[in-house]
Amino acid sequence: MDKSTAIPSLSRDDLYKVEVPVAPWTEQTRIVEKLEELLSDLDAGVAELKAAQRKLAQYRQSLLKAAVEGALTAEWRATHRSVRPEPVEGRPSSVHASTSSARTDEGETGADLLQRILAERRARWEQKQLAKFAEQGKTPPNGWQSKYPAPVAPDIDGLPALPASWVWSSLGQCFHVAVGATPSRKELAYWDGDIPWVSSGEVRFARITSTKEQITENGLNNTSTRVNPVGSVLLGMIGEGRTRGQVAILDIEAANNQNCAAIWVPETDIPPEYVYYWLWSRYEETRRDSSGNNQPALNKSIVEAIPFPLPPLDELIEIVARVENSLIQSDRQDAAITHVLKQAAAQRKNILKAAFAGQLVPQDPNDEPASVLLERIRAAKVEHAGNAKPVAKRGRKA
Repeated sequence: MDKSTAIPSLSRDDLYKVEVPVAPWTEQTRIVEKLEELLSDLDAGVAELKAAQRKLAQYRQSLLKAAVEGALTAEWRATHRSVRPEPVEGRPSSVHASTSSARTDEGETGADLLQRILAERRARWEQKQLAKFAEQGKTPPNGWQSKYPAPVAPDIDGLPALPASWVWSSLGQCFHVAVGATPSRKELAYWDGDIPWVSSGEVRFARITSTKEQITENGLNNTSTRVNPVGSVLLGMIGEGRTRGQVAILDIEAANNQNCAAIWVPETDIPPEYVYYWLWSRYEETRRDSSGNNQPALNKSIVEAIPFPLPPLDELIEIVARVENSLIQSDRQDAAITHVLKQAAAQRKNILKAAFAGQLVPQDPNDEPASVLLERIRAAKVEHAGNAKPVAKRGRKA
């Protein structure tokens, strides 16, 4: 019966028209006592369920923290790796793990993996440059390799120590970071095509298997956005709400808008889930890294500078498997709790419905009829109206 336009509300006349079932006075007392008993137990159960949900959320954060700091695989590492730190000239052997050149008997370390990634990225850049020269019919000039935009290493001051076989890197060192764009909405030929296009609102700690909007080849070719490969990790960069700092994994090839960054993890051997877990674990910290006063936001440079703990590849795979298994169990528990909470809400409605339908407590034929109670109420209302003092009208002052 909401007749408002801007702000939903009910008028006094609307309230007067609401029908209220009236039970005998003594039955009302029994109903209230029974409601307090049943709803009190129900509220206690709901409170316990919500507390369990909060504990699950805390558990997920603890799990992610342990995963990206090496604690989750500490026992695995002890049985699978034998680390032999190699002294570095002019540096003590107990050097900070993130700058150590430690080697393991079982294969490459995180530092080795990083150097391999950096070498592969440079090789890809050189191949693209040579292809450009060939396309233009030019001979590569002397020193052209020196123009390579080398990724910036992270500032490790203040970062926690990592396991000996790990290394601190940055997202910009390991991955190409692409910022998308939005084709002009005025150009109808740019929209409703067959190229999935991700808005920042769709980046919500999930895997993206479809998008709300699609763009055309014209839309793609007339903007700076590009199609990101499957397995890219998207990071929300703008938003006062919860959007900024949230992440998602692309399970499809898709372009994206300018409010999120696409991290091209598939160009490496690193599982995208590990990057996703890392960014999820530091969600609040990423939000604090934003720039700007009126509308805090991330940008490409800030995203590239985000530090990134890099374990050896075999340990990366083990971490992802363990976290995925634990999160599946956690999600199942969360879903079960959510189901019971919905049942509790339905039960509350049923209890109240039964209460006002005369079905919650037994009725007593010796109770004073509700009609007598209503007559007393009406009589008292009339008497109150007759005894009310008239409100004097205020006249104008001379």
